[in-house]
Amino acid sequence: MLKSIFKYAILPYTVTMLYFMFVGMERSQYEHNIVRIVPVFSTLKFIREANYVSEALFIVFANLVMFIPYGFLGWILPKCRNLKYLIFNFISVITILEALQYFSRMGVFDIDDIIINTFGVYIGFHICILLEVKLKRFVYKNPNTSY
Repeated sequence: MLKSIFKYAILPYTVTMLYFMFVGMERSQYEHNIVRIVPVFSTLKFIREANYVSEALFIVFANLVMFIPYGFLGWILPKCRNLKYLIFNFISVITILEALQYFSRMGVFDIDDIIINTFGVYIGFHICILLEVKLKRFVYKNPNTSY
């Protein structure tokens, strides 16, 4: 049951994510294209220079958590059950999206976003495996139950 819910929820979730990446949160087009390619330090600078550190930390944490569901893609795309395949393809896609933000000036090409988003997928992948192990044990104990 969880897999079928995921199957139908991931597309609208992805559309919503794309909306937030390019349009949402009162985004407007930057005057100049912006690139942040120094890992970690640009995020630390962002947090340090923020008006409210808690808001900046929330944004960084949200960048991680919002990509956790993509770690479950193996449920609908069997090749994504391989972590290397999933991560390689995710990095390819998120890099293209970051580049689109850069070229459209509707966001910033930020290497830290790629790293944090990918770490979210990595965490999601391991949550998925853990969930499957726990559910298999539960189903094994209760053979009449399906998930």
